[in-house]
Amino acid sequence: MVQATPFLLVLFLALGAHGLAVKKCSLTGRWVNDLGSNMTITSVNANGVFAGSYYTAVSAHSTATNESPPQGSHQKGPNQKNQPTFGFTVNWSFSDSITVFTGQCFVDDDGKEVLKTMWLLRSRVENIKNDWKATRVGTNVFTRLQSQE
Repeated sequence: MVQATPFLLVLFLALGAHGLAVKKCSLTGRWVNDLGSNMTITSVNANGVFAGSYYTAVSAHSTATNESPPQGSHQKGPNQKNQPTFGFTVNWSFSDSITVFTGQCFVDDDGKEVLKTMWLLRSRVENIKNDWKATRVGTNVFTRLQSQE
C-alpha cells in the first residue's frame, strides 16, 4: 500500500488539475440576447478590435430589422484573462440614436459562454429642454447561438 500511495497521489492531482482549467470565452460568433436581438461578431483582430452585425428585436421604429453594425474592442495585452471585458457601439441605421454597451464574456458553470452587458441608449431630441428623456439605461444577457449544421 505504501508504494501505491505516490501513484494515487499523482493520479489524483492529474485528474484534479484537469478540472481546474478555465475555458476561454471568445467573442467571435453568433449571439442572441434575452430580448431576441441577434449579434454576430465576425472577427477580433490582434489589437482586440472587432466588428460585425446587429439586428435588434426591440424598437419603436418599423424599419428596425435593418442591420446596424457594432464596433468595439475587448481587453488585450498582458492583463488579458480567459473571460475578457469589452465594449462596443451600435449606431442604429434606422434612427437618430446610438447605443454603447460594456460587459464581460463569462463561461458559466455548465461551460456555456455568456455575455453580460449594460448599455446606454442615446436618442436625439428636438431641444435641450427634452434632454431629460434622451438617455435610457439597461442590461442584456447574450448567449451563444449554436450553428445549425
